[in-house]
Amino acid sequence: MPDASSAGLPGAVGFIGLGRMGGPMARRLAAAGVSVRGHDTAPRPGLADVVTFVEKAAEVADGVGAVILMLPDSNVVDAVVRGTGLLDALAPGTVLVDMGSSEPLRTRSLADEVAARGATLVDAPVSGGVKGAEAGSLTIMVGGPDEQVAAVTPLLDVLGRVRHIGPVGAGHALKALNNLMSAAHLVASSEALLAGQRFGIDPAVMLDAVNTSSGRSGSTENKWPNYVLPGTYDSGFALALMLKDIRIALGLVEATGVPSAHAARTVELWAEAAAALDPDADHTEIVRWLERKGCDLPGEG
Repeated sequence: MPDASSAGLPGAVGFIGLGRMGGPMARRLAAAGVSVRGHDTAPRPGLADVVTFVEKAAEVADGVGAVILMLPDSNVVDAVVRGTGLLDALAPGTVLVDMGSSEPLRTRSLADEVAARGATLVDAPVSGGVKGAEAGSLTIMVGGPDEQVAAVTPLLDVLGRVRHIGPVGAGHALKALNNLMSAAHLVASSEALLAGQRFGIDPAVMLDAVNTSSGRSGSTENKWPNYVLPGTYDSGFALALMLKDIRIALGLVEATGVPSAHAARTVELWAEAAAALDPDADHTEIVRWLERKGCDLPGEG
C-alpha cells in the first residue's frame, strides 16, 4: 500500500455514505494508502476489503482529522450529523466534508453548529457521476475557509479536480446551478436530436457534426453517445436527484432576483418526467419520456 503521509494525505479518514458514488471513492482513498473508517445504513460487503466498518455513524470520527459525507440531500445530512451523535463526536480541528448535493443555506446553518464544536464544515459536492468516481476524475466544487480547504485538498485530489469556489455553501450553490444548466442542456439537445431523427437524419451523424459546432454540450458529448444511443440509460445519476438539485437551483435564481422563466420551465419539465417514469429512473431516461411525448413540450400542441 502507498505511504499516504508522503503524499500529504491523512493516515485515516471517516466516511459515511458508501453507495454507488461513495464506494468507488472509498476504494480510491484506500488505494492511495488512507485507512477508511466507514458507516452506511445498508450492508456493503463488496467494500469489506478496503473499509473498516463501524456500527454507529459517530464512531467514524474516532481518531481521524476529516470525515467525509456522501449523502443524497440536506435532510439526510442533518439526520446523520445531528441525529446520530456525529456532531458531538467531532474533535476540535476536525474537518467535516459534505460531498453530497445539499442546500446551500442549510449548509451554512450547519457549518455554524460545527464551528461551535471547534470543527469546520467544508462543502465539496461533485460532478462526474459513477464513472468519474471510479476514475478519480470528479470535478469537486469546494466551499469553505482557505486554511481548512487547503488541509483537505490532498485528500480530495485523490478523487478528482478540486476547485475552491468560495466560502462555505458556495460549492453546494454551484453544484445546483451546474445541474440546472445540465438539465436544461439535456432537454434542449434531446428535443433537437429527436426532431432531426424524425426528419430522417441519423443521430450519430448529427452528434458527430454538433460536437464540433456551437450546439455541443455535455449532453451531446457524453450523455447521448454513452447512454442514450446504446439504449442503456445507466449514467448512474437518478432523475429524482437531478430534480432535487434543480429545484434548489431555481430557489437560488429566484432569491437573487435573476429572471427565472427558463429555469422554472426546466424544473416543470423534469417534474413531469419524474411523475411519469419509474421512481428509480436514471436521469437520461428523460429522453425516453420526451420521445413518448412526441417531442412536444408538455402542455403545447
